[in-house]
Amino acid sequence: MSEQLYAGKDVPNINEMVAPAVQALVDNARALRLGVSQLANGTTVVDAGINHRGGLEAGRLIGEICLGGLGRVALRTRLAFSNWPWQVAVSSLEPVIACLGSQYAGWSLQQGEGKAAFFALGSGPARAMGSKEALFNELGYRAPFGKACLVLETDKFPPVEIAEKVARYCQIPGKDLTLILTPTSSLAGCVQIVARVLETAIHKAHILGFPLEAIIDGLATAPVPPPAPDFLVAMGRTNDALLFGGEVQLYVDAEDAAAEDLALRMPSNTSSDFGRPFAEVFKAVSFDFYKIDPMLFSPARIIVTSLRTGRTFVGGHMHPDLLDQSFAKV
Repeated sequence: MSEQLYAGKDVPNINEMVAPAVQALVDNARALRLGVSQLANGTTVVDAGINHRGGLEAGRLIGEICLGGLGRVALRTRLAFSNWPWQVAVSSLEPVIACLGSQYAGWSLQQGEGKAAFFALGSGPARAMGSKEALFNELGYRAPFGKACLVLETDKFPPVEIAEKVARYCQIPGKDLTLILTPTSSLAGCVQIVARVLETAIHKAHILGFPLEAIIDGLATAPVPPPAPDFLVAMGRTNDALLFGGEVQLYVDAEDAAAEDLALRMPSNTSSDFGRPFAEVFKAVSFDFYKIDPMLFSPARIIVTSLRTGRTFVGGHMHPDLLDQSFAKV
């Protein structure tokens, strides 16, 4: 990727674009079965599955918030998997900014020690304001604005120190920050995680060294997994929805050789760890993510179209048997 991909370019401010959607989520909290509260520093906290049940529509809206107002998330039926017909469908106006600059869960937040410690990965447009991730140096993209929103994958309420840290890094008062909590075991959590199917592909393209400036547009789908109260099972199912049932179409400004290489190298089945439900893979490495082959985290099927030639290349395929094994497991 070229250094400072977006530096000096007229690109959307995702924090400004997403602010109306965040306010609408808060305003419609009761109908969406969400809880809204404030921390001592004035930060708004939206509970999407801890003490309030939330649901599929909340997850869909949170998925769009994670995309920074530059994407759409829809729920639809598709007969690709007879036992799991409901799909999350994702599209984006600016896929690299929306996915890597916002949706990617790259902001690691921790407070305290031992069993009482709080840890969560943050995603959403606040990352482009305050996160110190090296990725933003590569993108050359920042999006300062008067308000910020961060989505946390957690089943605990964050201590006020977490909100104060995020607000301080974003250089805003605590009252201008919204934190959205989405447990992996909740319906909203399932949907918003699976809505990362396009982001997973673009992140993998980055790892493979494909020039991100060549990714012009993208569409993606993945099946909605059944939630599970057990965190490990729930995490496994959301990952497997992408690994075994995720499908991505990318439109790239590249020659055929580069488009074909991307399609063939990206799918999850190219990984040495592919072939078992993710929960089993995770358990086999003693729950250490860093021992899992990073090439595993990819959609199942990749379609890449070269806008220069009009040719399309396909890599990988769907795995309904493995999906059944994961989703149906009790």
